[in-house]
Amino acid sequence: MSRTHRLFHLMQLMRRMPPPVTAAQLGAETGVSARSIHRDIDTLRELGAVIDGAAGYGYTLTEDAALPPLMFEAEEIEALVLGLREVQAVGDPDLAQAAGAALAKLGGRLPPRQAHRLKNAVLNARRFRTPPAPGVNVRILREATWDETEVIFDYTDAKGAQTQRQVRPLSIVSMDAAHCLLAWCVLRQDFRAFRLDRMGALQVTSTSFRPARIGLLRDYLEQISCDSTAETTRSHQQDAQP
Repeated sequence: MSRTHRLFHLMQLMRRMPPPVTAAQLGAETGVSARSIHRDIDTLRELGAVIDGAAGYGYTLTEDAALPPLMFEAEEIEALVLGLREVQAVGDPDLAQAAGAALAKLGGRLPPRQAHRLKNAVLNARRFRTPPAPGVNVRILREATWDETEVIFDYTDAKGAQTQRQVRPLSIVSMDAAHCLLAWCVLRQDFRAFRLDRMGALQVTSTSFRPARIGLLRDYLEQISCDSTAETTRSHQQDAQP
């Protein structure tokens, strides 16, 4: 790891890790000695980062020179905290980590009063049931979805039947019970939702379906909305029967 890369990585670590972060912790993450970390901290301070603390006590990033000044209304801060903590609670591991890093970045660049409000926000998000772990690398699946490239994966349905599917990935959504991939199934020639914890052996193909993703997703969401409306209507009709 080059020194430039290490300095950037140190900033990321101090944004993400609970403060104060010791030189030993930072050294373990970057593979260098504590003495090298102390020198790197001095360099970051010279570059404009405001870092409290000293050798033997740990370091706290209080102002991040890499980010522009930010100003938010009180309710905007609460909304940001609620949204990011919800991602920490229900997102896949990569997204949960990214949400924590985003919160740390915000706290490092807000004015002191707003940073205090961010740290001690009234709103919070907690889930008492953790979503099942995905069976595939969600980062790769997200990239394939963004790139509008078809993917192939093994799938086990609720009855235990195993199939291989080739789909056009449209969106990844967090449901009550699990994360699901909304997709156009090439085999069924129809929209389907696949639970990520039942997927395995993900392969990204060279088959592009660009620029169809947005239109397909819009049609699928409209279909879901119509199905939900029809189900609600049937339920109300049944309740109204004598």
